[in-house]
Amino acid sequence: MEESKDVKPVRYAYGLTTALLLGGATLSLATGYPAGAQVAQNEASQMSKVVPRTGAPGSFADLTEQLAPAVVNISTRQRIQVRSNNPFAGTPFEGLFGNPRGGGPQTREAQSLGSGFIISADGYVVTNNHVITAEGKGEVESITITMANGDEYPAKLVGKDAASDLAVLKINAGKDMPFVKFGDSRDARVGDWIIAIGNPFGLGGTVTSGIISAVYRNTGAGGAYDRYLQTDAAINRGNSGGPMFDMNGQVIGINNAIFSPTGGSVGIGFAIPAETAAPIVQKLIKGEAIERGYLGVRIQPLNDDLADSLGLERNKGEFIQAVEPDGAAAKAGIKAGDVIVKVDGKEVSKDQTLSYLIANIEPGSRVPVELIRNGRKTTLTATVDKRPTEDQLAQSFSQDDSDDDNPFNNPPAQQEQGYIEKALGLSVTELTPQIARQLGASDNTKGVVVVAVDPSSDAGQKGFSRGFIILNANGRDVSSEADLEAAIKAAKADDRAAVLLRVQPRGQSPIFVPVRLR
Repeated sequence: MEESKDVKPVRYAYGLTTALLLGGATLSLATGYPAGAQVAQNEASQMSKVVPRTGAPGSFADLTEQLAPAVVNISTRQRIQVRSNNPFAGTPFEGLFGNPRGGGPQTREAQSLGSGFIISADGYVVTNNHVITAEGKGEVESITITMANGDEYPAKLVGKDAASDLAVLKINAGKDMPFVKFGDSRDARVGDWIIAIGNPFGLGGTVTSGIISAVYRNTGAGGAYDRYLQTDAAINRGNSGGPMFDMNGQVIGINNAIFSPTGGSVGIGFAIPAETAAPIVQKLIKGEAIERGYLGVRIQPLNDDLADSLGLERNKGEFIQAVEPDGAAAKAGIKAGDVIVKVDGKEVSKDQTLSYLIANIEPGSRVPVELIRNGRKTTLTATVDKRPTEDQLAQSFSQDDSDDDNPFNNPPAQQEQGYIEKALGLSVTELTPQIARQLGASDNTKGVVVVAVDPSSDAGQKGFSRGFIILNANGRDVSSEADLEAAIKAAKADDRAAVLLRVQPRGQSPIFVPVRLR
């Protein structure tokens, strides 16, 4: 049994490990189902008895005792597709290894662990999407909810949303369940005390405390919901989907990701704000589609270099690198080189990005877009499109071959350390024909390209650098990250201390280089 990653990857300078975690006055959820006589664990009448005094609390014990019954552990059983490592695949001896089909895909069982919390007496549970989603081509066979008292219940998936990393489950216990309600994260202030309850490393009912370190933190990951509450409370793998409580016992965030150069908590954790999560959760419960606005532009923050070159104020607005043909922006007259500073009267900033503002506008709405073009302000009106799926977004602008759009020309966004980086000290990406041409290789070259090297690794010591193409590993052709990962795992399974890589340095002929495993 193998524990899968349970955190959402977030790009950053060192890499965010995602294990963590997946509007109006009080954002309490309307489920549409009778809740019975059960009272919320964080109902005001109950919390008045347990909330700490103003200032630094002497103890969180009463608060924890009141809230913990509504926090649950979530485990999944998954069936994951893997490649065969049979060295005799395709030979008369292949059956000796229990794999009559040779080197074809096989499946294995895996398990993921995470956290969640009950939001209604009739058993609706909120967690992160990545907690209940299988990796790659795998599928989730079952989901189990474990209560604080040890009771277990099978759970049914009600709905999930990958973009916000939210999911809703349902358990039928045949009785009223302890539950908590969403509070208003807009009232959160830097320095406020919070507690997090969850299931780090499978240790259910773990409580950590800290303060809010930042509100509406933009991590640089991009996307429609790159806007988090930051805390110094210890958050680790398995905390994903667990609640962040304020000192009134209200859920103001859902623990989702950490920033870590080590893989463990270093005091920088992130939570999805309740004001973002609550409306999405309500829609998932009701079975409504999650539709978001879309403008059809490629953007870049207005950093120092850009701002200085344009003579504009730093971090006020976002620069348009490209405009999608026939998209909402193009139809509105927005052009590459424009700087958008306001949308629908709201300023574009680091804390309130263009992606976030547009995503939260109803598709079909007509909104004013204030921009700066050639040093002059102008206002255009855009009719917001419906945001495409994540797969569709990945293909946007695919016809543009300019160097600015070549991902290999841009510094790699460092993320949570993956398996290959941990084993070899190398970060790799798919070798596209576009990248191959840039590296002086033919369009039909198959392999993966190195985008970052840990100089302390054996590969770094042996001269590997960005732009090396890995063609083969231990005699196995490599055409994807999965192929390289499989070769590394096969070497480790054979107790090999190194992997023999056939690599093509930029502009040179291929060579073989043994690289020691870490």
